[in-house]
Amino acid sequence: MFYDAANFEFATRLEASWQVIREELNGLRDKDFIPWPEKYLYGKGWDTFGFYAFGLKVTGNCKLCPQTTRLLAEVPDLVSAGFSSLASGTHIAPHTGYPDGVLRCHLGLIVPEDCAIRVGTETRSWTEGQCLVFDDTMEHEAWNRSDRTRVVLLIDFKAPAGLLPVPEAEPNPEQKTTSFLNFFKNLVRKS
Repeated sequence: MFYDAANFEFATRLEASWQVIREELNGLRDKDFIPWPEKYLYGKGWDTFGFYAFGLKVTGNCKLCPQTTRLLAEVPDLVSAGFSSLASGTHIAPHTGYPDGVLRCHLGLIVPEDCAIRVGTETRSWTEGQCLVFDDTMEHEAWNRSDRTRVVLLIDFKAPAGLLPVPEAEPNPEQKTTSFLNFFKNLVRKS
């Protein structure tokens, strides 16, 4: 399920500053990015540059992008944030995210044609300088069928009270989170 980004004040501020964020992104090197840990979802071609992981600041990365870090500090109830890079030809298989109670925002920074995300039954394309907000716990997938890399600023934040439906069953936390949490522990140690 997608939500109207205009209902989240921080999204409006990010959209107003998207070119500043993209300028800092363009100052990074390929080696600054690391593969997303759940390779079974994509094989290769999904890399990230983390700023915050489950509320913990990745200090070294934040120093490389001070304006982006300043803008992220204004996101209420920020959980995680980073640049998400999807190489040409990459497809992230259908999956559900975690944890419940968190929404995901993507700010389009480098968006070639033929890139899209499906959440539930709805498919949307990113637009440079615009945010998409969605419920990551719904089945979703993403793809880049272009000949260029797609990059968004990915932000997880706690949903305002009463916005999300109550989950029907408790997820099995061991099933998905072990490798994901280890990934972020290593990321924080790196900085």
